[in-house]
Amino acid sequence: MAFRRRSKRIPARTPGELDAMQAAGEIVGKALQEVRAAAASGVSTLELDAVAEQTIRDAGAYPTFKGYEGFPGSICASVNDVIVHGIPDKETILAEGDLVSIDCGATLDGWVGDSAWSFAVGELDADVAALNKATEYVLMEGMQAMVPGNLLTDVSHALEQATRRAEQKFGVDLFIVDGYGGHGIGRTMHEDPYLANEGRPGRGPLIQEGSVLAIEPMLTLGTEDSAVLEDDWTVVTLDGSFAAHWEHTVAATADGPRILTRRY
Repeated sequence: MAFRRRSKRIPARTPGELDAMQAAGEIVGKALQEVRAAAASGVSTLELDAVAEQTIRDAGAYPTFKGYEGFPGSICASVNDVIVHGIPDKETILAEGDLVSIDCGATLDGWVGDSAWSFAVGELDADVAALNKATEYVLMEGMQAMVPGNLLTDVSHALEQATRRAEQKFGVDLFIVDGYGGHGIGRTMHEDPYLANEGRPGRGPLIQEGSVLAIEPMLTLGTEDSAVLEDDWTVVTLDGSFAAHWEHTVAATADGPRILTRRY
């Protein structure tokens, strides 16, 4: 007798575990809010890092990023043409017209929250403002595919389709950064599976009720290609064009996608 092989599934968290992940995620959301409030012309990214770390530790959690595979900061602070993994330092001073992407993680009671957003220092050029609004839109639209019964690449495809719609909606050409994307998350920050920000639907492991992914579109104004600087962390656009990065930790539930990293 032949038995049908069971398809691989993205691990499911219990309702209590999702609540615990949301508690961690809300600390991340608070840290991001505090960082944005502190960001101004003349402020260094190292100062923003200190704000995030203090906020996280005051809430009884610890910064997941700090020491992760040797990363020195509590946040990734990526400015303008830096896509992701910018190391906070005293030399990077914010100025009017900068687009700042802050990625942040917090671990509370053994569970991890991970979230990112991009925001302006002062007024952005019109195309950069459109890029940032578009990237947020792609995240919110793409995550709608994070529902039980879908497969992993249904989310990838939804993100890609949302990117194409965003080009029309915001009147800007958008490029999906190649080779970077979202991931599973739970008791560690990066778990299987890897989530591409584009691709064909109907492939990969099954999304179950209680499955959790960190969904994080990264878009640029000029290229899908990137390079890693000599510090082995900082990822920049190959052509110097601006980049935006938005991310939420999202659970699939019977009632639809549940954002675990809301910023109240």
